[in-house]
Amino acid sequence: MTPAIHVHALSTRQGGIDVYAFFIRGDRILEIADIARIGRDDQAEIAGFQRPEIKAHVRQIADYLIRQDVLFPNAVILALAPGVHFAGKRGTKNRKADANSEAGVLSIPVRAGRKAGWIVDGQQRALALGQSGCADLPVPVVAFVSGDIAVHREQFILVNKAKPLDRRLIDELLPSVGTLLPRDLMARRVPSALCKVLNDSADSPFHKLIRRPSEAGTGAIVTDSHITNLIRRSMNDPRGSLAVHTLPDGRADVDGMYRVMADFWWAVRDVFPAAWGLPPERSRLMHGAGLAAMGVLMDQIMSRADDGNGRAYASAVLRRIAPYCHWTDGRWAALDRDWNDIQCVSKDIRALSNLLIAIERDTVRLEAA
Repeated sequence: MTPAIHVHALSTRQGGIDVYAFFIRGDRILEIADIARIGRDDQAEIAGFQRPEIKAHVRQIADYLIRQDVLFPNAVILALAPGVHFAGKRGTKNRKADANSEAGVLSIPVRAGRKAGWIVDGQQRALALGQSGCADLPVPVVAFVSGDIAVHREQFILVNKAKPLDRRLIDELLPSVGTLLPRDLMARRVPSALCKVLNDSADSPFHKLIRRPSEAGTGAIVTDSHITNLIRRSMNDPRGSLAVHTLPDGRADVDGMYRVMADFWWAVRDVFPAAWGLPPERSRLMHGAGLAAMGVLMDQIMSRADDGNGRAYASAVLRRIAPYCHWTDGRWAALDRDWNDIQCVSKDIRALSNLLIAIERDTVRLEAA
């Protein structure tokens, strides 16, 4: 008799195909299901459908899983070969979980060298479960019975063609989520939390100016991703003015970061009042390129400012460079670019950042001469 794994399951039918929902130990998924990598067979015909393993993604999931008391409700989708057996529970009590499904026991054969199914969605999760040591974690599975590779590919495409979540939406949600997050999301939480404080605080220069996914149509003019990006860059640069407020264990002094940001950007608002608060098409100071370039300048200036004197110091420095700036009209002569020709692309941001730093350095030298 062929050995089998037996699991409690719910059974239904869709389009004439048997579909099952059940839980199984995480280490058993790869025992019963194969990963059909996309490639070409000996006749140069396409074989399989799964993309290559993304090692960094697998590692991030595994790092998350090794923490205690994790919640892992994301179902793995399997295609099971014909040969599985479902036995409905006897008797009338609890036989029907609802009008469309039947409770019972699903038996999945386990054969050496021949697995009972294929992973349609969740290969990275399955690999991470194998690496994490969380062998006994019960993992939800939805499986359909079909030995037709065309059906497997169809379902793979349908599952994966959906548009990924907007990064801005994820960033906005992060501050309201508990502490248990994968490492890459943890790194994005602090910039998002600081961005929220900058937008919500009445004493912030950005009060109600930052446009977030949940606040469409409010008249805010600064895209939140521009703010979170400049915060993240400053935090990750050892010389950044926000990096000194990042603790060795990964935690951050958000209050300290807020003081730096508020002091500098209040100074920007004081020195460039005519360019502040305008839509980006009318002011490159409020544009992604201007914000990013001024964020680089912030690190140069605020790293030299004394505690409690940041706004006054930044204002004094910015007033020296103000005559050379063209946020709403004119031309950046050193760049040979009109003010509104500056775009939010790496080349323009780098050129504008370097120019502002050079102007600031030169004005310091002239003052000292």
